[in-house]
Amino acid sequence: MSHHDTPTRLAVQSSLTRRHVRERRFRRLGLSAIGFSLLLVAALFGDIFWHGIGAFWQTCIRVPVVLDAAVIDPRHSGDPAVLRAADYRRLLHEGLRRLFPEVHGHRDKRRLYRLASSGAEAQLAARVTADPSLIGQRREIWVLADDQVDMLVKRQISPEALRAQGHARLVEWVGALELQGRVQRRFNPAFFTSGDSRDPERAGIGAAMTGSFYMLLVTLSLSFPLGVAAAIYLEELAPRNRLTDLIEVNINNLAAVPSIVFGLLGLAVFINLFGLPRSAPLVGGLVLTLMTLPTIIIAARASLRSVPPSIREAALGIGASRMQTIFHHVLPQAMPGMLTGTIIGMAQALGETAPLLMIGMVAFIVDIPGGPMEPATALPVQIYLWADSPERAFVERTSAAILVLLAFLVLMNLVAVILRRRFERRW
Repeated sequence: MSHHDTPTRLAVQSSLTRRHVRERRFRRLGLSAIGFSLLLVAALFGDIFWHGIGAFWQTCIRVPVVLDAAVIDPRHSGDPAVLRAADYRRLLHEGLRRLFPEVHGHRDKRRLYRLASSGAEAQLAARVTADPSLIGQRREIWVLADDQVDMLVKRQISPEALRAQGHARLVEWVGALELQGRVQRRFNPAFFTSGDSRDPERAGIGAAMTGSFYMLLVTLSLSFPLGVAAAIYLEELAPRNRLTDLIEVNINNLAAVPSIVFGLLGLAVFINLFGLPRSAPLVGGLVLTLMTLPTIIIAARASLRSVPPSIREAALGIGASRMQTIFHHVLPQAMPGMLTGTIIGMAQALGETAPLLMIGMVAFIVDIPGGPMEPATALPVQIYLWADSPERAFVERTSAAILVLLAFLVLMNLVAVILRRRFERRW
């Protein structure tokens, strides 16, 4: 062994040791970055969950209400229109005064009446109209609480903060009601079935979810067949020339265009040129179709390209025509990837806000839209509107709507993963 071997071997070992140290350091840095990112994501979703989970429950107050016939139906007509138009606010206020007979003065009475939501009157009207036999009876009726009471009961706002805002009596009244067992938290189905409202405790995402459904229905009905047809033509039928190269470049560029540009295009073409109604899910669906088409075309072309050429050659070899080869052999093999790309495109469309703002889907929608031509809003736009509201209770509604939107997005992406794993074939 040469005397030069030992220094050379030591130098190589030293170099390897330094290299391994650098690799371990880089690996630790990468793991730390991933862990820090996951920690931030967990903190974000944890905060959203903490603030939003309370919106799925609503505080109710049990009030002794005398359903006076002289107030509800003085002529004993039994007409539902008369029953609905009765002065239920008066009956509700009288019931609250029975709970706190010591309250005097116009200002204190007004504060007392704010324990119940303005929607409590509609609750009483609906109950009496559904069962007129209640007229003349005294009933303990659970009614919707005001948003401040709701926040206090859920501990989303502290009693000290309310006292500092001049609502000390409200804190005392709610405490007394809780001691009497007249306060209860119940599941809030109205959050999913009602539209927007100026009162946070009455606001729901029903109208926004319906508007999003109609928009996605229009988007899916147009973007999937158009996208698949365009992909088949470009990948299987189109000649290779400058025109098709230009089309491919434009499709790839459109996939990176900011979504608000599609909103401007929809405003200029569909509303100003064609005269379609603003705030309509049909217009929103058309805009989202333009936005998702490049994504679907690119995914569909990639799926067609992944089918082995031997499938085409075998079909042509046994006498199949070009169209039979495409529709009977190539397209069924590529369909799982196409469906996956379509679902991802739909998930992207579901979360879009900017293009919908440009076409006027920021309207205050109370009623559930009955079709794609009626005024509507979308779930992301509803979140945007609530986030801009000054009432503290809308923070809870905003976070809850975000949770629902995230649940839909996760579900759609999960379906895409399942479809890909279920139908994917490796060649």
